[in-house]
Amino acid sequence: MLDRPETSSDAILVSLDFGESGYEESLEELKQLAISAGINIRGVVEGKRDKPDAKLYLGSGKAEELAEMVKATESRAVVFNHDLSPSQQRNLERLLECRVADRTGLILDIFAQRAKSHEGKLQVELAQLEHLSTRLVRGWTHLERQKGGIGVRGGPGETQLELDRRMLRVRVKQLREKLDKLKQQRGMQRRSRQRSQVMSVSLVGYTNAGKSTLFNRLTQSKVLAADQLFATLDTTSRKLYIPDAGAMVISDTVGFIKHLPHALVEAFGATLEESVQSDLLLHIVDSASTNRDEQIEQVNKVLGEIGAQDVAQILVMNQIDRAGLQAGLERDEYGRICKVLISAKTGAGLQYLEQALKEHQQRLYDYRTTEAAYL
Repeated sequence: MLDRPETSSDAILVSLDFGESGYEESLEELKQLAISAGINIRGVVEGKRDKPDAKLYLGSGKAEELAEMVKATESRAVVFNHDLSPSQQRNLERLLECRVADRTGLILDIFAQRAKSHEGKLQVELAQLEHLSTRLVRGWTHLERQKGGIGVRGGPGETQLELDRRMLRVRVKQLREKLDKLKQQRGMQRRSRQRSQVMSVSLVGYTNAGKSTLFNRLTQSKVLAADQLFATLDTTSRKLYIPDAGAMVISDTVGFIKHLPHALVEAFGATLEESVQSDLLLHIVDSASTNRDEQIEQVNKVLGEIGAQDVAQILVMNQIDRAGLQAGLERDEYGRICKVLISAKTGAGLQYLEQALKEHQQRLYDYRTTEAAYL
């Protein structure tokens, strides 16, 4: 695992408004991300621009204001609500004389703190390396110390930067090979489930929508369900038995977020593949969120990126106790349940969700029986 960036300390947040919708929600999300990373927010610098400055991302006047705030608050880091280019990050660090992280770096930092399983840690390290491969400002020689330096020692005349890059490529290759093996093992387990005709269900949704709370209530489990972003990283699967429907496997997956770093989507491919191979997706939505429509759109966008856009999906409007809504269900033009309104916290409406699972289980059984008859 790489050394984590020094974001778990006093820091200033920077957010620029480029005239796009949802700016206030994006800034609030940045604050929640910072808190999740253990950051003590010492101040927020905001500004309006038509487009980012090529050198510093923000204008020279705002950069001076930021530098003064960093000095006055003795902050050790600055976190941008945007993705910075490597040169912008270097220029800002020289100017501010402190650590500078962008939105992707912050999310990667949270993932590095939260990953618990062996696979999760490998996935996070791969994502960090992919993101930082263009940002070789500091040395990577600690990788050589960790891995014994086998096959990564530099030849005569090789510069430190060339050596660093070569070590980076070697480590990325090692991580990809390990994750491929784990992916194969996961595939074998999945095929075993498919042979036994057990329906597989994955909980997907925006981070902090209540997936883990619902998972715990349905399966009587004790998965961490905290009111913070990215409380769950490692996929957890449990058997769920519903009367008159039988057993099924339900999986709790990592939450999505706006501008989820592509490096993370790629690195968590083996974990997210659980969603792609599922028979049904329960798309959990925080019905009390003022930004829920955009969150639904972002989740569907990531599902499309990983190839899960064609998997059957039921929208589960959670937290109706906070939104002042009544429990219930809605059906589409074919008579299938397409939306369920529940509260995972209070248990309200869970009978409708169980009904939806039961009906989908029956349709899946009918389909498989018909398909087998033609083989």
